[in-house]
Amino acid sequence: MPRTDFDITVPDQSGKRAVVTGASDGIGLGIATRLAAAGAEVVLPVRNPRKGEAALDAIRGQVPDADVSLRTLDLSSLDSVAALGRTLLAEDRPVHLLVNNAGVMTPPERQTTADGFELQLGTNHLGHFALVAHLLPLLRAGRARVTSQISVAANQGAINWDDLNWERSYDGRRAYSQSKIAFGLFGLELDRRSAAAGWGITSNLSHPGVAPTSLLAARPELGRDKDTMGVRLIRALSARGILLGTVRTAQLPALYAATSPEAEGGALYGPGGPGHLGGPPAHQKLYTRLHGTDEARRVWERSEELTGARVAV
Repeated sequence: MPRTDFDITVPDQSGKRAVVTGASDGIGLGIATRLAAAGAEVVLPVRNPRKGEAALDAIRGQVPDADVSLRTLDLSSLDSVAALGRTLLAEDRPVHLLVNNAGVMTPPERQTTADGFELQLGTNHLGHFALVAHLLPLLRAGRARVTSQISVAANQGAINWDDLNWERSYDGRRAYSQSKIAFGLFGLELDRRSAAAGWGITSNLSHPGVAPTSLLAARPELGRDKDTMGVRLIRALSARGILLGTVRTAQLPALYAATSPEAEGGALYGPGGPGHLGGPPAHQKLYTRLHGTDEARRVWERSEELTGARVAV
């Protein structure tokens, strides 16, 4: 049975402010806990206050002196993203780490965000794009590391440029892949633009492999009243240590990408086991869908148009 007891050392993060999206449970909660344990001040922007308070209790249960706090964020609402931006800008504290971890996956029926975007594109990509745009002054002030969590699904499918919002023919899995390809291209373009303009921001990508997280579990708000067959199979394989990771090991690539002195901008980090489904975190080749610089520029420009959040240089 493959080992799942491996770990990484998170360097001292004292004096750093970290913002982690999607940290109210699962992988994000694990990332936030480890950053707090390493001494970072951790900000958890959450949609559900009850889950947020439970997350704070969980972190403080493991790290009694943790410096953690909640802010309000619904990534499926550009107004909410802008409001968080205004809040953090008013606090006037540099952001040193931003882990774009939150996401939704494959609602069985097409859903839209508050702004009319297909839910996965709007939440997984456009919401995070707008967040980075609003926080850019703080990210520049902190010479931040921005780590964006994509997925093995970014190695499948393509961007549906003729119907970005899947209005004509919805396919949940293809729409999910599109959202993660766009998000990955954005993360790489952010690193290129930072290097060219001297912003001081380092941007890279991570993915958790495959692990029994809540993404495919019962989510009534997504129209999924019970666990999918996929998540039940993933749980069974994970529990037996077969190919896949656990919720704990799945958080390690993002932690490595966000904190390791050896992690580079413009790179992808994921599990190093067979098929990059599980195993210790490692650098891996970029997916072929993430190679195109012209496509990345197109994603950036289209995202600015759709969100109205332009990156002020």
